[in-house]
Amino acid sequence: MLTINRLNQTEAKLIIDGAVKKANELAVPMCISVVDESGSLIAFERMDGGKIHSITISQDKAFTAASARKGTHEFNQACIPGHENNLFGIHTALGGRMCIVGGGLPITCDGKVVGGIGVSSGSPEQDLGCAQAGVDAFSRITAASVSLNVL
Repeated sequence: MLTINRLNQTEAKLIIDGAVKKANELAVPMCISVVDESGSLIAFERMDGGKIHSITISQDKAFTAASARKGTHEFNQACIPGHENNLFGIHTALGGRMCIVGGGLPITCDGKVVGGIGVSSGSPEQDLGCAQAGVDAFSRITAASVSLNVL
């Protein structure tokens, strides 16, 4: 039998709030998706002005990051023809659901992937910065929780 750690709704909202805060700093309205460890959607927010097509893209970024256990920007580099770990064409897998554009990151706790975040509507760098802000918000609460348990 497996025991699976999974993000809950409160944690997913906190992750989205961290990404929204960064998006507001950048003045770029984003679409933000948080998924569980299997890539299934837990929470989503489309900020006012977030692009329509970014709804699906943010979900695909989060799915890719959680299911593949790596950032979408890492796939981007590996898809360049001639790259030593060539994954050219991976973006066509699963009906095009595998996303190779920056902005998707896995979310970990105790070294295990418990979910993923995908952000879309800005440049890949802006999307990645907002995704990282969401991950950082989660890391702060898990670090605080561990500290409280140690006391």
